[in-house]
Amino acid sequence: MNQPYRTTNYRGPVRILLVSTYELGHQPLHVASPAGALSRAGHEVRCLDLSVEPFDIGIVRWADAVACSVPMHTACRLALAACSQIRTVDREIPLCIYGLYAHLADSAAGSAVDLAISGEYEPRLVQWADELSARAEPVETPNTGEAPKGASDGSAVKLTTRAEVDLRRGRFGLPSRQLLPGLDRYARLAAHGEARLAGYVEASHGCSHRCRHCPVPVVYDGRTRLVGTEAVMADVAQLVDMGARHITFGDPDFLNGPHHSLRVVSEFHSTFPDLTFDVTAKVEHVLAHRELWPRLSTSGCLFVVSAFESASSSILERLDKGHSPSDEVEAVSVLRSAGIEPRPSLMPFTPWTKPTDLVDLFDLVSRCDLVGNVDPVQFAIRLLVPPGSLLLHTDLDGRLGPYDDERLSWTWSSPDARLDLLAVELAELAERAASEGWAAVESFEAVRAQTLRTLDMGSARLAPTTPRLRSSIPPDERPRLTESWFCCAEPTEAQLGGATIQVPIGATST
Repeated sequence: MNQPYRTTNYRGPVRILLVSTYELGHQPLHVASPAGALSRAGHEVRCLDLSVEPFDIGIVRWADAVACSVPMHTACRLALAACSQIRTVDREIPLCIYGLYAHLADSAAGSAVDLAISGEYEPRLVQWADELSARAEPVETPNTGEAPKGASDGSAVKLTTRAEVDLRRGRFGLPSRQLLPGLDRYARLAAHGEARLAGYVEASHGCSHRCRHCPVPVVYDGRTRLVGTEAVMADVAQLVDMGARHITFGDPDFLNGPHHSLRVVSEFHSTFPDLTFDVTAKVEHVLAHRELWPRLSTSGCLFVVSAFESASSSILERLDKGHSPSDEVEAVSVLRSAGIEPRPSLMPFTPWTKPTDLVDLFDLVSRCDLVGNVDPVQFAIRLLVPPGSLLLHTDLDGRLGPYDDERLSWTWSSPDARLDLLAVELAELAERAASEGWAAVESFEAVRAQTLRTLDMGSARLAPTTPRLRSSIPPDERPRLTESWFCCAEPTEAQLGGATIQVPIGATST
């Protein structure tokens, strides 16, 4: 259907399209929440999730402005690609990206973005929309098939991106989840052979720690911002109304503010006693707050995502993780004693990794009976060094190659070239295992066998499971979310393809 071309000059409510490219398989909170804030400010909002919906030219032409959510590295790569495509549809439309990785737009060559907002983005996003609404009356011209003046070639233009970090404290209202696809389009909880609809909320932002490879301290610099208990519970209530039977608390670390977290969990369990949940917590927090886990377990906590990263003490020290490999083993014991399953996240490939480090990592997983707890992609994660990374101030000097503008990271090569080849092989194997639904033991054995072949390590003996660490749950029945990809993994070809706007044949780009 023909629609008039619009300039970006408006007085009054603005039509804003909020776009998510990827949010770990969850219904995107980082689109639903600002959608609520913008709607309450009087603007007209539509939402689009490119991970589950097609992106056609019509919805771009509807919008006066577009803002893309970038809460993780994969999302940022996909969003910048989408923004370049949007510029081929409308060269003058205001474009914003917002979220943890928004600052990367400032260093991306050919960036089509006007404004990049990192940190507590909602107040600034509303301010941006208000600024657009204060402009002159719109000018509309009939859609004759000709592009407006100044956009005749339809090509993307390089703009000067205004990058801002906003850490002001604010109050959060109810996310507008009704503007997004239903929970049945997203990752589910898989546990004991059953699949349940799952929702995603956050009780806090930021982190009090400064792990050197983590993107959070680059923006928050050791600060945290709490989301009010009432706001969290109101969102949980609407997710339950949408059919959720499990909730992921996606805070960077749920125990950064343990008193706040306990208040949230207490209210959560008293209001929804049959609802289960999972959280993310550092190994050192698992140990420091070991007395809390039995209480969290009886309140419905099924599993804890924890960044083990490596079985190498020296690598953990370089990353400033604050724990040792023996602490990882103890964390497994603490959680399992409380009836909670650990789900470690890993960082196997770093500039300091040696072949024996990978063998040690497989042994750690086997010894702790974690074969059913580690998704195959975790064995393929390769360290990213984006602009601003705290690692740039360490002994990475001299180990870095050129900056890769497409991957938004400084390049590096392993001292042992076989490790670089192995990282690619395991990423392909992990994608295949995920798409074909391989069993946990099958995936683990395939990944380990490929590692031993590529590294010419023969048939190294696998460490036996320590009896006291053994789980009572069969590997394939341990609680997990059905989205196995990970925020630090490189996007797949399918994900990259999903961020492309489909322009109808014969349509004229503006």
